[in-house]
Amino acid sequence: MLTKNIENLLNQQIKIEAESSQIYLSMACWADTHGLDGIAQFMYTQSDEERTHMLKLVRYVNERGGHAQITELKAPKTTFTNFVEMFEELYKHEVFVSESINNLVHETLGEKDYATHNFLQWYVAEQIEEEAQAKTILDKIYMIGDDRGGLYLFDRDIQQIPVLNALNYNAK
Repeated sequence: MLTKNIENLLNQQIKIEAESSQIYLSMACWADTHGLDGIAQFMYTQSDEERTHMLKLVRYVNERGGHAQITELKAPKTTFTNFVEMFEELYKHEVFVSESINNLVHETLGEKDYATHNFLQWYVAEQIEEEAQAKTILDKIYMIGDDRGGLYLFDRDIQQIPVLNALNYNAK
């Protein structure tokens, strides 16, 4: 059984994961309308992945005697100056999600909720990957600079990121 505190914190994380899905979806829409098909496909896939993270939490809360709450979401940003700004915001958001997961893990230890602590280890590992991926992408974008040819290649190459191939997602 979950304590009320842990249930509330998990429900907050459900909202964060849902908002993450919406953020990626909004970024996908922006990229789609700016001719960045590879980036759009990447973002659509990431949006699906974040929704899966949310559903995993929903099921866990309900299975552990809690009640998962689906609440109103904050609308994501819909326009960006350029794709660099978009990926910088993505990276900052992933750091925020990691901090939230880490705080949740800390609370589970304080309450000696080892089952939830164990469950959350998957999210800890996932966030390490998410942050590293976002940072790597950002580093590559900074190398491109203002080179339009580099942007073209980047847009094509981002389609080769393993998570995209694993889901075989085709947004068009």
